Amino acid sequence: MSSTADTETAVVRPAEGTRDAPWHHLDRRMLLIRPVLDLVKSLPVLLGALLFGHGEPWQWIGLAFTAVAVFTGVSHVLTSRYRITESQVEWHTGLLLRKQRAIPRDRIRTVDVTSEPKHRLFSLAAARIGTGRHSHGKGPGKDELVLDAVTVAEAQRLRTLLLHRKAVAASSDTAAAEPPEQLVAAVDKRWLRYAPFTLSGLAVVGAAVGTVYHFAHELHFDPVQFSLVRTVVGHFADTPAWVSVVLAAVGLLLLVSVLSVGGYILSFWNFRLTREPAGTLHIRRGLITTRSVSIEEDRLRGVEVREPLPLRLAGGARCVAIAGGLREGKGADKGGGLLLPPAPVARVHEVVAAVLGEDPAATPLVRHPRRALYRRLTRAVIGVLLLGAALYALAWLAGWPDWPWQVAVVLLPFAALVGWDRYRGLGHALTGRYLVTRSGSLDRGTAVVRCDGLTGIVVERSFFQRRAGLVTVIAPVAAGKGHYKVLDVGETDGLTLADEALPGLLTPFLERR
Repeated sequence: MSSTADTETAVVRPAEGTRDAPWHHLDRRMLLIRPVLDLVKSLPVLLGALLFGHGEPWQWIGLAFTAVAVFTGVSHVLTSRYRITESQVEWHTGLLLRKQRAIPRDRIRTVDVTSEPKHRLFSLAAARIGTGRHSHGKGPGKDELVLDAVTVAEAQRLRTLLLHRKAVAASSDTAAAEPPEQLVAAVDKRWLRYAPFTLSGLAVVGAAVGTVYHFAHELHFDPVQFSLVRTVVGHFADTPAWVSVVLAAVGLLLLVSVLSVGGYILSFWNFRLTREPAGTLHIRRGLITTRSVSIEEDRLRGVEVREPLPLRLAGGARCVAIAGGLREGKGADKGGGLLLPPAPVARVHEVVAAVLGEDPAATPLVRHPRRALYRRLTRAVIGVLLLGAALYALAWLAGWPDWPWQVAVVLLPFAALVGWDRYRGLGHALTGRYLVTRSGSLDRGTAVVRCDGLTGIVVERSFFQRRAGLVTVIAPVAAGKGHYKVLDVGETDGLTLADEALPGLLTPFLERR
């Protein structure tokens, strides 16, 4: 036998995460869904072209628009491919118009895995890879990459590969049995009682009423033309005004409560917060649309306990992570760092202690000077007085009815009560390595931020604060909202707090007496 003839050359496939890493494609099963979704999006144009075109040229334009939309969606699925090299994530797509995007791996902060109903039909998911920068547009930003159709297993592999770099790079010969992920918190059915106090259903009702009113106005349609609506309006017209107000309030309250409970179930059902062996907090939630978010504990800068007034009155709160890479955006990005949905306050503090190793949010806070109370009372009362004066002027000069300014006068005690409650909510503390600050009344928040995560310290005073001897200490941090404020603290206490939070930073600017 000839040695050269019998020698077989082994073909070694390039490894994942290397310079010549293999390319991957989107799951082809998405081709069964994407054309249908594109048709639904183009349905108004398509129906208009078919029903009202009657051979006109714009009818063919409408049909061509629909065909282009479907073709674009199909070509996106067929031509999209991605790979993970040692330094970046690359993505190519497009048939006629090619697009290429690359995200450096060392800038990746989040891999958000979402499974909408269209994905769950075929056990697929959408992996959203981002750098954590804020994007104000509706679609993905330039620092974000969305793989819209991958298997659930592939999405989890991407999350592990891109976020758990240390764990993936560990030697395989030390693959001893690692402890399983630790359950930190899970949703409890009894927490549904807090759903009506979130008032999320009120936003749904407001949006629905606004949408119906908009279309009715555009179509010059009067809802009173319906016999049912006419009967209801007539019934309310024949009853005393106070009875109609009470019935309307009770009906609205019931509707908001039902919608809030439904929203809680859809958003937070199957909620689980776990800690993985690689030092990562993993959040899973959702009933119809499922979502999976990972937070590396190395990037965790603290937590925030949110207590809106209705939820606070019911003894509830929710907990949000302050971590690098989690954005305070809208829509799908909102709530990405939710560590616990609306739940009992005691359970929220247990989660804070489990996540941080201690519970700084339960530390007794330093009360702020009485001058801060006067500022809040003054601003609350003057705002209502100015509104009442403007309404009174309109009633006197423009013939407006008198009841608006009378209602404003009635609201004065409530405004003063809100100002007093805002003062009661003020407080701060410096405990160990954490800065704690609390503020707000209608939406009270207690932020716990690591001092070693601060990017600086800012002390500011307005004209009225200078007269009152107060300052506001701002703690910038590259996470969460970007900064957290200690509002209206005494000048001496504020400077001392700022100097102790970041020792030595303000020393050159402080005059020791």
